Amino acid sequence: MVQAPSHKLTLEEFLKLPETKPAYEYIDGQIIQKPMPQGKHSRIQGKLVPAINVVVKPKKIACAFPELRCTFSDRSIVPDIAVFIWNRIPRDENGEIANVFSLAPDWTIEIL
Repeated sequence: MVQAPSHKLTLEEFLKLPETKPAYEYIDGQIIQKPMPQGKHSRIQGKLVPAINVVVKPKKIACAFPELRCTFSDRSIVPDIAVFIWNRIPRDENGEIANVFSLAPDWTIEIL
């Protein structure tokens, strides 16, 4: 298990740390671990992502992503669901969806 460092890290230092489960988020210099999702949370997330995508993906309006790290400003967050407007989805040199999303989602959903 990776523990959050006791001294303050920069965003760049934070991003070099290995990913953990549940994920850590970096918000304005603070490192916060997300709670471990449980059954009801997982069920809602598992149903909500395809429900959003069935409406917005066919017409290339937007796309919903579960547990996607988004790094922007002075934060790096992992929303339960991140939704991006279609033309804002980062692409790699082959035109495929990029691995790194260095921008804020258009819509974030946190399941409580």
